[in-house]
Amino acid sequence: MNRLSRCLMTAVVLLLTAGCTTPESRISRHQAAFDAWPAEVRDKVRAGRVEVGFTQEMVQVALGEADRKSTRTTAAGTEEVWAYFDHRPKFSFGLGMGVAGGSRAYGGGVVVGDSGFLDDEFLRVIFEGGRVVAIETRK
Repeated sequence: MNRLSRCLMTAVVLLLTAGCTTPESRISRHQAAFDAWPAEVRDKVRAGRVEVGFTQEMVQVALGEADRKSTRTTAAGTEEVWAYFDHRPKFSFGLGMGVAGGSRAYGGGVVVGDSGFLDDEFLRVIFEGGRVVAIETRK
């Protein structure tokens, strides 16, 4: 493998792993708080799950930083909404053919991306007073 190939492979690996965190890596950064939580909360956080009643810190350790944060104001008050997106690679495949002036052209391609123009929001966590009051998931 030549030097250019090694550099390109290293760049690809760095791009694919950039920003990737796991519940375990987030737990280690919040170890003192994690150790103080009840066992059932620790089990859910370790599994990357959240529940109504969780604090914002519990959600952040379980799921990581939200992709989008917003506020919602209703007659009942103001809520904070954290949205999480699906960042798994998406694959698409296309074929094409064209004819012009007696000439023919054929083409094809494969596209790999993390979201493109699609709305990949899969989870919303709604907080009131710093605690989860609702969880919305996309089916």
